[in-house]
Amino acid sequence: MVNPAQTDVAPAPVTHYENFPVASWLCPARLRAPIAAIYHFARTADDIADEGQATPAERLEALAQMRVDLHAVACGQSPSARWPEVFLPLQAALQAHELPEPLLADLLDAFSQDVAKTRDRLGYENQAELLDYCRRSANPIGRLLLHLYGVRDPRALQDSDRICTALQLINFWQDLSVDIPRGRFYLPWQDCAAHGVGMDDLHTPHASAALRRLVAAEVAQARALMLQGAPLVHQIPGRAGWELRLVVQGGLRILEKIEALDYATLTQRPKLQGLDAARLLWRSLWM
Repeated sequence: MVNPAQTDVAPAPVTHYENFPVASWLCPARLRAPIAAIYHFARTADDIADEGQATPAERLEALAQMRVDLHAVACGQSPSARWPEVFLPLQAALQAHELPEPLLADLLDAFSQDVAKTRDRLGYENQAELLDYCRRSANPIGRLLLHLYGVRDPRALQDSDRICTALQLINFWQDLSVDIPRGRFYLPWQDCAAHGVGMDDLHTPHASAALRRLVAAEVAQARALMLQGAPLVHQIPGRAGWELRLVVQGGLRILEKIEALDYATLTQRPKLQGLDAARLLWRSLWM
Protein backbone atom coordinates (compact mmCIF):
# COMPACT_ATOMS: atom_id res chain seq x y z
CA MET A 1 0.00 0.00 0.00
CA VAL A 2 1.21 3.52 -0.81
CA ASN A 3 1.18 5.93 2.09
CA PRO A 4 -0.29 9.20 0.80
CA ALA A 5 2.21 11.14 2.88
CA GLN A 6 5.07 9.32 1.14
CA THR A 7 3.82 9.70 -2.43
CA ASP A 8 6.46 11.82 -4.19
CA VAL A 9 5.17 11.55 -7.75
CA ALA A 10 3.17 14.67 -8.54
CA PRO A 11 0.71 15.02 -11.42
CA ALA A 12 2.19 16.48 -14.57
CA PRO A 13 1.39 20.14 -15.28
CA VAL A 14 -1.68 21.04 -17.33
CA THR A 15 -0.51 21.50 -20.92
CA HIS A 16 -3.75 21.18 -22.93
CA TYR A 17 -5.91 24.08 -23.93
CA GLU A 18 -8.90 24.06 -21.58
CA ASN A 19 -12.11 26.08 -21.76
CA PHE A 20 -12.45 26.05 -18.02
CA PRO A 21 -10.17 26.44 -14.97
CA VAL A 22 -8.47 23.28 -13.69
CA ALA A 23 -7.27 23.13 -10.05
CA SER A 24 -6.62 26.86 -10.12
CA TRP A 25 -5.66 29.10 -7.21
CA LEU A 26 -9.37 29.54 -6.49
CA CYS A 27 -9.60 25.91 -5.37
CA PRO A 28 -8.97 25.31 -1.66
CA ALA A 29 -5.26 24.61 -1.23
CA ARG A 30 -5.91 21.28 0.51
CA LEU A 31 -7.90 20.04 -2.50
CA ARG A 32 -5.59 21.11 -5.32
CA ALA A 33 -3.61 17.87 -5.25
CA PRO A 34 -6.61 15.50 -5.40
CA ILE A 35 -8.31 17.67 -8.03
CA ALA A 36 -5.15 17.64 -10.13
CA ALA A 37 -4.90 13.85 -9.68
CA ILE A 38 -8.47 13.38 -10.93
CA TYR A 39 -7.85 15.72 -13.84
CA HIS A 40 -4.68 13.92 -14.95
CA PHE A 41 -6.33 10.53 -14.70
CA ALA A 42 -9.16 11.73 -16.93
CA ARG A 43 -6.84 13.65 -19.27
CA THR A 44 -4.52 10.67 -19.72
CA ALA A 45 -7.40 8.33 -20.50
CA ASP A 46 -8.91 10.84 -22.92
CA ASP A 47 -5.56 11.25 -24.68
CA ILE A 48 -5.23 7.46 -24.99
CA ALA A 49 -8.62 7.43 -26.69
CA ASP A 50 -7.92 10.49 -28.86
CA GLU A 51 -4.31 11.31 -29.52
CA GLY A 52 -1.39 9.81 -31.38
CA GLN A 53 -1.25 7.06 -33.99
CA ALA A 54 -2.28 4.00 -31.96
CA THR A 55 -4.73 1.53 -33.47
CA PRO A 56 -8.20 1.14 -31.92
CA ALA A 57 -7.13 -2.22 -30.51
CA GLU A 58 -4.09 -0.63 -28.86
CA ARG A 59 -6.20 2.17 -27.43
CA LEU A 60 -8.74 -0.24 -26.00
CA GLU A 61 -5.99 -2.39 -24.51
CA ALA A 62 -4.42 0.63 -22.82
CA LEU A 63 -7.77 1.76 -21.40
CA ALA A 64 -8.37 -1.77 -20.12
CA GLN A 65 -4.97 -1.66 -18.40
CA MET A 66 -5.92 1.68 -16.85
CA ARG A 67 -9.03 -0.01 -15.45
CA VAL A 68 -6.84 -2.74 -13.90
CA ASP A 69 -4.55 -0.11 -12.39
CA LEU A 70 -7.50 1.90 -11.10
CA HIS A 71 -8.89 -1.12 -9.30
CA ALA A 72 -5.45 -1.95 -7.93
CA VAL A 73 -4.86 1.48 -6.40
CA ALA A 74 -8.44 1.60 -5.10
CA CYS A 75 -7.66 -1.63 -3.23
CA GLY A 76 -4.40 -0.25 -1.86
CA GLN A 77 -2.22 -2.29 -4.22
CA SER A 78 0.59 -1.13 -6.49
CA PRO A 79 -0.32 -0.14 -10.06
CA SER A 80 1.69 -1.18 -13.10
CA ALA A 81 4.77 0.84 -13.99
CA ARG A 82 3.10 2.32 -17.07
CA TRP A 83 1.59 5.54 -15.63
CA PRO A 84 3.17 6.24 -12.21
CA GLU A 85 2.62 10.00 -12.60
CA VAL A 86 -1.14 9.27 -12.88
CA PHE A 87 -1.82 6.44 -10.48
CA LEU A 88 0.41 7.24 -7.52
CA PRO A 89 -1.14 10.69 -6.97
CA LEU A 90 -4.56 9.19 -7.68
CA GLN A 91 -3.95 6.48 -5.08
CA ALA A 92 -3.06 9.13 -2.54
CA ALA A 93 -6.30 10.97 -3.36
CA LEU A 94 -8.36 7.78 -3.17
CA GLN A 95 -6.96 6.93 0.24
CA ALA A 96 -7.11 10.43 1.69
CA HIS A 97 -10.59 11.33 0.44
CA GLU A 98 -12.33 7.99 -0.16
CA LEU A 99 -13.13 8.87 -3.77
CA PRO A 100 -15.77 6.55 -5.30
CA GLU A 101 -14.01 4.18 -7.68
CA PRO A 102 -17.15 3.62 -9.86
CA LEU A 103 -17.17 7.28 -10.91
CA LEU A 104 -13.59 7.00 -12.15
CA ALA A 105 -14.40 3.71 -13.88
CA ASP A 106 -17.31 5.39 -15.68
CA LEU A 107 -14.83 7.76 -17.33
CA LEU A 108 -12.82 4.83 -18.70
CA ASP A 109 -16.00 3.20 -19.95
CA ALA A 110 -16.97 6.38 -21.81
CA PHE A 111 -13.54 6.76 -23.42
CA SER A 112 -13.58 3.12 -24.52
CA GLN A 113 -16.99 3.75 -26.09
CA ASP A 114 -15.50 6.70 -27.98
CA VAL A 115 -12.78 4.50 -29.42
CA ALA A 116 -15.24 1.81 -30.51
CA LYS A 117 -17.66 4.29 -32.09
CA THR A 118 -14.86 6.05 -33.97
CA ARG A 119 -13.47 2.73 -35.16
CA ASP A 120 -16.86 1.67 -36.47
CA ARG A 121 -17.79 5.13 -37.82
CA LEU A 122 -20.85 5.20 -35.60
CA GLY A 123 -22.62 8.11 -33.99
CA TYR A 124 -25.46 8.53 -31.53
CA GLU A 125 -28.98 7.59 -32.54
CA ASN A 126 -30.82 10.04 -30.31
CA GLN A 127 -30.54 12.47 -27.42
CA ALA A 128 -31.05 9.77 -24.81
CA GLU A 129 -28.03 7.84 -26.09
CA LEU A 130 -25.88 10.97 -26.22
CA LEU A 131 -26.90 12.05 -22.71
CA ASP A 132 -26.08 8.58 -21.39
CA TYR A 133 -22.59 9.06 -22.79
CA CYS A 134 -22.36 12.43 -21.01
CA ARG A 135 -23.49 10.72 -17.79
CA ARG A 136 -20.29 8.67 -17.92
CA SER A 137 -17.87 11.02 -19.71
CA ALA A 138 -18.60 14.27 -17.86
CA ASN A 139 -20.91 13.94 -14.87
CA PRO A 140 -18.45 11.88 -12.79
CA ILE A 141 -16.07 14.85 -12.65
CA GLY A 142 -18.66 17.07 -11.02
CA ARG A 143 -19.71 14.37 -8.58
CA LEU A 144 -16.09 13.72 -7.61
CA LEU A 145 -15.57 17.42 -6.95
CA LEU A 146 -18.73 17.61 -4.84
CA HIS A 147 -17.45 14.60 -2.90
CA LEU A 148 -14.23 16.50 -2.17
CA TYR A 149 -16.17 19.61 -1.14
CA GLY A 150 -18.40 17.55 1.17
CA VAL A 151 -21.59 18.42 -0.73
CA ARG A 152 -23.96 15.46 -0.77
CA ASP A 153 -27.60 16.54 -1.17
CA PRO A 154 -29.54 15.17 -4.18
CA ARG A 155 -30.40 18.59 -5.63
CA ALA A 156 -26.74 19.56 -5.70
CA LEU A 157 -25.84 16.32 -7.47
CA GLN A 158 -28.59 16.91 -10.02
CA ASP A 159 -27.43 20.46 -10.68
CA SER A 160 -23.84 19.25 -10.99
CA ASP A 161 -24.91 16.70 -13.59
CA ARG A 162 -26.68 19.43 -15.55
CA ILE A 163 -23.61 21.66 -15.56
CA CYS A 164 -21.26 18.84 -16.50
CA THR A 165 -23.51 17.55 -19.26
CA ALA A 166 -23.87 21.12 -20.57
CA LEU A 167 -20.08 21.52 -20.60
CA GLN A 168 -19.68 18.26 -22.51
CA LEU A 169 -22.31 19.26 -25.06
CA ILE A 170 -20.73 22.71 -25.44
CA ASN A 171 -17.43 21.01 -26.17
CA PHE A 172 -19.08 18.88 -28.85
CA TRP A 173 -20.69 21.82 -30.64
CA GLN A 174 -17.51 23.87 -30.30
CA ASP A 175 -15.39 21.09 -31.81
CA LEU A 176 -17.31 20.02 -34.93
CA SER A 177 -14.42 21.18 -37.14
CA VAL A 178 -12.06 18.91 -35.17
CA ASP A 179 -14.24 15.88 -34.42
CA ILE A 180 -15.99 15.24 -37.72
CA PRO A 181 -12.79 14.97 -39.82
CA ARG A 182 -11.55 12.46 -37.22
CA GLY A 183 -14.66 10.33 -37.58
CA ARG A 184 -16.38 11.43 -34.37
CA PHE A 185 -20.08 12.20 -34.69
CA TYR A 186 -21.91 13.54 -31.68
CA LEU A 187 -24.86 15.18 -33.43
CA PRO A 188 -27.68 12.67 -32.83
CA TRP A 189 -28.94 11.15 -36.06
CA GLN A 190 -32.56 11.77 -35.10
CA ASP A 191 -31.79 15.47 -34.65
CA CYS A 192 -29.98 15.50 -38.00
CA ALA A 193 -33.00 13.98 -39.70
CA ALA A 194 -35.39 16.42 -38.02
CA HIS A 195 -33.38 19.37 -39.40
CA GLY A 196 -32.74 17.87 -42.83
CA VAL A 197 -29.02 17.38 -42.23
CA GLY A 198 -27.38 14.56 -44.20
CA MET A 199 -23.85 13.20 -44.37
CA ASP A 200 -23.06 15.58 -47.24
CA ASP A 201 -23.70 18.52 -44.87
CA LEU A 202 -21.11 17.12 -42.46
CA HIS A 203 -18.39 16.64 -45.06
CA THR A 204 -18.33 19.94 -46.93
CA PRO A 205 -15.95 22.90 -46.56
CA HIS A 206 -18.78 25.14 -45.39
CA ALA A 207 -21.66 24.92 -42.93
CA SER A 208 -25.01 24.54 -44.65
CA ALA A 209 -28.07 26.45 -43.49
CA ALA A 210 -29.60 23.18 -42.28
CA LEU A 211 -26.53 22.32 -40.23
CA ARG A 212 -26.42 25.79 -38.70
CA ARG A 213 -30.07 25.43 -37.67
CA LEU A 214 -29.28 22.09 -36.08
CA VAL A 215 -26.29 23.48 -34.18
CA ALA A 216 -28.47 26.39 -33.02
CA ALA A 217 -30.97 23.93 -31.54
CA GLU A 218 -28.20 21.97 -29.81
CA VAL A 219 -26.71 25.20 -28.42
CA ALA A 220 -30.11 26.18 -27.00
CA GLN A 221 -30.37 22.83 -25.23
CA ALA A 222 -26.88 23.18 -23.75
CA ARG A 223 -27.63 26.70 -22.52
CA ALA A 224 -30.88 25.57 -20.90
CA LEU A 225 -29.07 22.78 -19.04
CA MET A 226 -26.33 25.13 -17.88
CA LEU A 227 -28.81 27.68 -16.56
CA GLN A 228 -30.83 24.96 -14.79
CA GLY A 229 -27.70 23.78 -12.99
CA ALA A 230 -26.27 27.23 -12.27
CA PRO A 231 -27.87 27.59 -8.78
CA LEU A 232 -25.26 25.07 -7.61
CA VAL A 233 -22.74 27.92 -7.40
CA HIS A 234 -24.49 29.08 -4.23
CA GLN A 235 -24.08 25.68 -2.54
CA ILE A 236 -20.33 25.36 -3.01
CA PRO A 237 -18.46 27.02 -0.15
CA GLY A 238 -15.74 29.63 -0.36
CA ARG A 239 -13.38 30.06 -3.26
CA ALA A 240 -14.54 26.83 -4.88
CA GLY A 241 -17.92 28.45 -5.45
CA TRP A 242 -16.20 31.25 -7.35
CA GLU A 243 -14.32 28.68 -9.39
CA LEU A 244 -17.63 27.13 -10.38
CA ARG A 245 -19.06 30.53 -11.29
CA LEU A 246 -16.20 31.00 -13.74
CA VAL A 247 -16.76 27.51 -15.16
CA VAL A 248 -20.45 28.21 -15.77
CA GLN A 249 -19.75 31.61 -17.29
CA GLY A 250 -16.97 30.14 -19.43
CA GLY A 251 -19.40 27.63 -20.90
CA LEU A 252 -22.01 30.29 -21.58
CA ARG A 253 -19.38 32.48 -23.21
CA ILE A 254 -18.40 29.71 -25.62
CA LEU A 255 -22.07 29.41 -26.61
CA GLU A 256 -22.09 33.13 -27.36
CA LYS A 257 -19.04 32.71 -29.56
CA ILE A 258 -20.74 29.85 -31.43
CA GLU A 259 -23.73 32.12 -32.02
CA ALA A 260 -21.44 34.92 -33.24
CA LEU A 261 -20.13 32.52 -35.89
CA ASP A 262 -23.72 31.91 -37.01
CA TYR A 263 -23.29 28.36 -35.68
CA ALA A 264 -20.67 27.53 -38.35
CA THR A 265 -18.42 25.50 -36.06
CA LEU A 266 -18.03 22.93 -38.82
CA THR A 267 -15.36 25.28 -40.21
CA GLN A 268 -14.23 27.33 -37.20
CA ARG A 269 -13.47 26.50 -33.57
CA PRO A 270 -14.27 29.27 -31.09
CA LYS A 271 -12.36 29.34 -27.82
CA LEU A 272 -11.87 31.57 -24.82
CA GLN A 273 -9.23 34.27 -25.13
CA GLY A 274 -7.41 36.41 -22.61
CA LEU A 275 -9.79 39.28 -23.23
CA ASP A 276 -12.69 37.10 -22.06
CA ALA A 277 -11.32 36.93 -18.50
CA ALA A 278 -12.67 40.29 -17.37
CA ARG A 279 -16.08 39.55 -18.88
CA LEU A 280 -16.28 36.19 -17.10
CA LEU A 281 -15.24 37.72 -13.78
CA TRP A 282 -17.81 40.53 -14.07
CA ARG A 283 -20.60 38.12 -14.90
CA SER A 284 -19.56 35.81 -12.09
CA LEU A 285 -20.00 38.66 -9.61
CA TRP A 286 -23.67 38.97 -10.52
CA MET A 287 -24.69 35.32 -10.36
